[in-house]
Amino acid sequence: MRDFDEFVRTRSTGLLRIAYLLTGDRHAAEDLTQEVLEQMYVRWRRIRSAPEAYARRALVNRATNRWRWRGRRQQAELDAYETSQPDHSDGVVIRAAVMDALRDLPPRQRAAVVLRYLDDLPVSEVAAALDCSEGTVKSNTSRGLDHLRAVLGPAMMREDGIP
Repeated sequence: MRDFDEFVRTRSTGLLRIAYLLTGDRHAAEDLTQEVLEQMYVRWRRIRSAPEAYARRALVNRATNRWRWRGRRQQAELDAYETSQPDHSDGVVIRAAVMDALRDLPPRQRAAVVLRYLDDLPVSEVAAALDCSEGTVKSNTSRGLDHLRAVLGPAMMREDGIP
């Protein structure tokens, strides 16, 4: 299982980043990453040939299941209970705006944008992770980017149109 240990050491930070972008919450992302790594450990002999693709797909599937579960269950907004001190850093403001805009996207569009542009995967790998066609990835990505452009405005978009 050394190869699993090596995979966890080298890729857990990247998987946590994907999970955070999919969930929008640090604690949920940590839980999601841990669940996927546990799932991978049990199945390691079968998936060791393509662990990266398996991990991405498992993250997307588990994140989608969490969205579905949250959609059926009434939850209190935590924003009313949080008291945060304002931070005057432009980077923090931009990050918050992008995270808010990502949260507004439907789950499949968010997953397509996150995997395609923030994890820098080719369309074919995103299609495999989302279990859909490449055309569906392109349309979800296009719609997601259109929404981000509309919400974030041109001042926050890079020259290539990506936040």
